[in-house]
Amino acid sequence: MNSMLSRTGLSLLLLCFLSFTGANPVNAASLKGQAPNFTLKSLTGKNLKLSEMAGNVVLINFWASWCGPCREEMPLLNDLHKKYEPLGFTVLGVNVEEDAKNARGFLKNFPVDFPVLLDNKNQVSKQYNVIAMPTTVVVDRDGNVRFLHKGYKPGDEAKYRKMVKKLVRE
Repeated sequence: MNSMLSRTGLSLLLLCFLSFTGANPVNAASLKGQAPNFTLKSLTGKNLKLSEMAGNVVLINFWASWCGPCREEMPLLNDLHKKYEPLGFTVLGVNVEEDAKNARGFLKNFPVDFPVLLDNKNQVSKQYNVIAMPTTVVVDRDGNVRFLHKGYKPGDEAKYRKMVKKLVRE
């Protein structure tokens, strides 16, 4: 079977479609515990480690260029990043595709100011149990997962903003 149409790819595409149409079967959930640490190469070629972000609130967004809801969400995440960055907050965009050219092409149309990391072997997305595109995880200053949201529909960004405001005040 073509690698682009693998079972995992088809599953992610279906969940992305369900999210886009509002038929999202997965709800946001609060989690407890330490966020899995990872190191990924950024689009600039620099390695970035989650553990190096200790002391900051971090929103990790797993996305793909083929995901319609990701296109809607990306500019909103960038606005959130710019607004709260001075308070010790950052967004990490984690692209889950094999070919970085897809991410680069996407970002020409949806430029962002936050780091974009490449998870081309899906090692980090497996650590985070990513089964929907996009998936958003918010990590507090102590490295604990405080929020998880699978999929995106308009209005979800208000949930992110509320969580980020709360965590930057802690």
